[in-house]
Amino acid sequence: MSFNPFDAFFLLPAMIVLQQLGHGLRLRRQTAPQSSAVEGAVFALFGLLLAFTFSGAVARYDAHRELVTEERNYIETAYLRLDLLPPQNQPRLRQLFRDYVDSRLHLYDGALAEAPPATEQLKQEIWQVSIADVAAPGANPEATRLLLPALNNMFDITATRLNAFNMHPPSVIFLLLFILSGGSAFLAGYGMSAPKRSWLYTIAFAFTVTLTSF
Repeated sequence: MSFNPFDAFFLLPAMIVLQQLGHGLRLRRQTAPQSSAVEGAVFALFGLLLAFTFSGAVARYDAHRELVTEERNYIETAYLRLDLLPPQNQPRLRQLFRDYVDSRLHLYDGALAEAPPATEQLKQEIWQVSIADVAAPGANPEATRLLLPALNNMFDITATRLNAFNMHPPSVIFLLLFILSGGSAFLAGYGMSAPKRSWLYTIAFAFTVTLTSF
């Protein structure tokens, strides 16, 4: 089971209907005010679930930003170490690096779930050309020891970023969030003892929860 962010907007009509059902049940039964311990427990659990889900989203967002900075540093390090290669071999690799960076800048255009084929092709080409150039006459003896590991780091971080991009909370968390949203709406409606329904509170509560979940 997977959820799209726009699935959250199904909560809006569902919560409004459940609040009205709860309010209607309260008026039909004409019960006296009950202890709010159960309502408080449900709302507290709902609030904690929202808070932890939101906190996890912020943590993943921060991790994504750190990985972008880390990849930028790896690319810069590898690019600078191209100076170890023979001068006549550097222009081709520098152009390949520019093309590679362009492909990485457009990595998540359209929310791609994997790296574009152009990126994989450029990785292979950069690696093959680098292997040949480090052994070419005029290359610095340290090129093999310094450039190739830098390229490895530059390529490996792409898999790390892809894994972080595809890491989401388990679907059961979102399912439980939707269930508690509906339960909270029903209890909120049941707690309205006034005969006249307040549409302002009904819509405001449903819209706030929906927007937060989205």
